Amino acid sequence: MTHFLTRSLTRRVRVARSGRSTLAAAAAVLALAACGTTDAADPFSPTGETGRVRFVSLITDTTRGRVNAILEGVPFGVNLTYTQSTPATLPAPNTANYSAIYTGNRTLVLKRTADTNTVVATIPFTVAANQDRTIYAIGGAAGTAVTSYLTTDDNTLPSATQVKVRVVHLSPTAGAVDVFVTAPGADLATATPVLSNVAYQVASPYLTVVPGTYQVRTVPAGTAPAARAAAVNINLASLALAGGTVRTVVAADNSTGGAPLRAFALSDR
Repeated sequence: MTHFLTRSLTRRVRVARSGRSTLAAAAAVLALAACGTTDAADPFSPTGETGRVRFVSLITDTTRGRVNAILEGVPFGVNLTYTQSTPATLPAPNTANYSAIYTGNRTLVLKRTADTNTVVATIPFTVAANQDRTIYAIGGAAGTAVTSYLTTDDNTLPSATQVKVRVVHLSPTAGAVDVFVTAPGADLATATPVLSNVAYQVASPYLTVVPGTYQVRTVPAGTAPAARAAAVNINLASLALAGGTVRTVVAADNSTGGAPLRAFALSDR
């Protein structure tokens, strides 16, 4: 059941476009939309090439910030709030990190949950064979446009004694930052940044670390060592990383834009 928008796509699109879909029907579709990514092939497995897609909401608008995600006319997520992703937030057991999607040019439409006649954003994107992609909806504070930022994700698993981690910088308020990944409570004055001068809307290369619990902090790029502790603008105080996994740390604004800034981790594999 990992394959969303596959052989049953045409049937589902006809239903969605006929006007007969309701939120209850959407929930039923969502329950079938994504399962564990290691499931064996089933009768609904696609007959063509696929990639995999995940959507994350970072909409900084209290009015438009609760959305339904519609992918090619098919419900992909309902009532998504700030930092929530789909398909991972679907009811168990449909908790895959990504959904398999046929290759080609696709469109994701975001609509207000409270008023599904209101389109919040329309996001075109391309799916390539055997490629994982994450679509972030960003912006919206003070009535500004909701736009998107897309990443291509390398979810090749590391060994059981390693973890792959990267940072996606989506906090416009933070500006360019230096990133520190340290033991919790480590002194930043003597630490070395793992990433330097990371600009807004940049996805870092993947870092390889050993399993453990870490603290992720950012400071404005170029901050002098002695001033770092007082200059921390984003702090993920405790991040537990298990071996043989892949994680993305997202730097973001507050849910309504601006400070206090925050970071959260996505489970990729």
